[in-house]
Amino acid sequence: MTDKQTPRILIVEDEVASLNLLSSYFEKENYVVYKASNGDDVGKLLNQHTVDVILLDINLPGKDGLALTREIRAKSDVGIVLVTHKDDDIDRIVGLELGADDYVTKPYNIRELFARVKNLLSRVKANPLAGPSGLKTAKAIQFDRWVLHVGRRQLESSDEQIQLTEGEFKLLYTLINHAGTVLSRDQIMNRMERREWFPTDRTIDVMIARIRKKLGDDRDKPKYINTAHGTGYIFIAEVTEA
Repeated sequence: MTDKQTPRILIVEDEVASLNLLSSYFEKENYVVYKASNGDDVGKLLNQHTVDVILLDINLPGKDGLALTREIRAKSDVGIVLVTHKDDDIDRIVGLELGADDYVTKPYNIRELFARVKNLLSRVKANPLAGPSGLKTAKAIQFDRWVLHVGRRQLESSDEQIQLTEGEFKLLYTLINHAGTVLSRDQIMNRMERREWFPTDRTIDVMIARIRKKLGDDRDKPKYINTAHGTGYIFIAEVTEA
């Protein structure tokens, strides 16, 4: 029987050599390893086993890694690390918006990949949405005409309901929990428990634009999210526990 404290990883990779190499490496690091080479196998394995982290190649035959990320995140908060190619910038951003926690690019250094998985594992076992505000334990948060339902990852007003992606929710929740404080993109990434942010990374900006559109927030005359030029973003609306 597997010890509940033993880390469990599902590696999804259609290249047999890479799959076996990764499996061998993580097994030597005392991980319980499950392997899949396609989307159908992923679903079956997740129904049969509990895993802590999924290492997921985006470019799979049939159902790709993005579709799998969407399906997995709708049902589980399991850690997800995407494996992408250098020219997959759009897919990488979409994957993070869909709820992936981190990514590595091929060709990768296997020790770096292991470090990222290990770091994510420690975050998965902690509270991923911890913040300094007393709102961090609230089930619903109100600002202006909107109510953010934390458990459902859903925005609601008197006349509409909007479902947020995991990435959009974590970003908005992070800003709300630091309302009135300017957060740099790096700080936002850290508080979202994401990977290290790089100056060329536009993930935060893309998600901010999507959130603004869903909120009907004008970037030039914002009611909710203001841009601190050269720095980052600040949530400017008054927030209360609903």
